[in-house]
Amino acid sequence: MEMGSALEAFSSLAQETRLRVFKLILEYGSSGITPGEAAELLDVPDNTLSFHLSHLARAKLVQSRREGRSLIYVASTDLVEELIEYLRENCCSREVTSKANKRRHGGKKKTGRKC
Repeated sequence: MEMGSALEAFSSLAQETRLRVFKLILEYGSSGITPGEAAELLDVPDNTLSFHLSHLARAKLVQSRREGRSLIYVASTDLVEELIEYLRENCCSREVTSKANKRRHGGKKKTGRKC
């Protein structure tokens, strides 16, 4: 995953309503949820929900499919897995070399920190 894609996804999730919407869509799994159901469950006005869904879709965190006259939103679980892997590769594999760790471990570096 490129840093730009990760930043876009994290930026999209860094807003309370969008995070609540995304969490709800994740809970519905592959069956998905309609915008009307989501708006009702989250007590969010339809137009506000629409704005947040389009933001999540631009970040590729959700996808929609048409079933009859309804749109069904599902989470892009592949992207979520990529984000988790991005964090593992870029945030958890560095050596920890803080003064506190040096003191705690008798001056030795602690390496290979895992999440």
